[in-house]
Amino acid sequence: MHSALCGYLKMYEKFYGLKENPFNVTPNPEYIFLGENHKEALAQLLYGVREKKGFIVITGEVGTGKTTLIHYLLDKLNGNNHTKTAFLFNPKLTVDDFIQYILKDLGVRVQGQTKGEYLHNLHRYLLNAYRQDERVVLIVDEAHGLNSELLEEIRLLSNLETSKSKLLQIVLVGQTELDKTLSQTAFRQLRQRINLRYHLRPLSPVETKEYIEKRLRVAGAKEPIFTEKAIKEIYSRSGGIPRLINILCDNALLNGYALDQKMVNERSVKEVAKDLHLGKQYRRILIWSLICLSIAAGILSFVYLQRGGHLQPLYDGISRGFQYMKGILDREVSTIILGR
Repeated sequence: MHSALCGYLKMYEKFYGLKENPFNVTPNPEYIFLGENHKEALAQLLYGVREKKGFIVITGEVGTGKTTLIHYLLDKLNGNNHTKTAFLFNPKLTVDDFIQYILKDLGVRVQGQTKGEYLHNLHRYLLNAYRQDERVVLIVDEAHGLNSELLEEIRLLSNLETSKSKLLQIVLVGQTELDKTLSQTAFRQLRQRINLRYHLRPLSPVETKEYIEKRLRVAGAKEPIFTEKAIKEIYSRSGGIPRLINILCDNALLNGYALDQKMVNERSVKEVAKDLHLGKQYRRILIWSLICLSIAAGILSFVYLQRGGHLQPLYDGISRGFQYMKGILDREVSTIILGR
């Protein structure tokens, strides 16, 4: 089954004149596309590392390109002899395993068997790096999955410093749930140490078009493959989220190949979007926006009418209604009692 699917994919690549699959979801640096938000996030990351700002937090919805951005950052940092990095992509670790992982990823020989010994080794390494004018950066991906114990340990690691500089730069990257976690009272000390913060947003309609065209071009396409209307449909279904764009485009190319279409049209995109259960994202955004605006308008209207005294007749009417109902109930109760 797997070999048959691979053969099918190869045929669709050949059909469209491509040397490889342009919409593979793995973070291939050749296909990197930085929208305005991604560029700004990268600039903040590089600035934070260069200026030793300590804590940096990057958040974003699922599929907006956070991990791709981090891999791009790692490529830039690892090419600098004065920067050492430790990259944690799975935060589901115990505290001891976490510190051991950092040491090993930095290339430090792990000595000892206790947490105190591990921390001593790390502190000694960081001081040596500082003397050699080297920056050490810890990047934690999927940081929304960190438990409270590990988050506290990360906060304590930020205490490793000299009188002039932080010894360890820490970058936390995660979904929007990370913001909710950090907003809790228990993490107020950690929150106060965050010097830079950025929320990564999806691509715009223009960036979505540029994103698709770049990936096709890198994969060997000589001519456009998606129609303008197809690209607009891809944006409306994906909401500009790169991962969803990749999935939609990949499936649309497969569908187009099956239908012998050299140009993938809007109808093909709609068909695969339906199969993938992807509704139009902008409609959901519009609906929620209208709901929020309606609630806000209702509150403002109420406040205005209240301050202007326009609601007093309504209150008086309601009060008279309650008094009338109370009178009826009193009479009924009296009748029942006397009847007995």
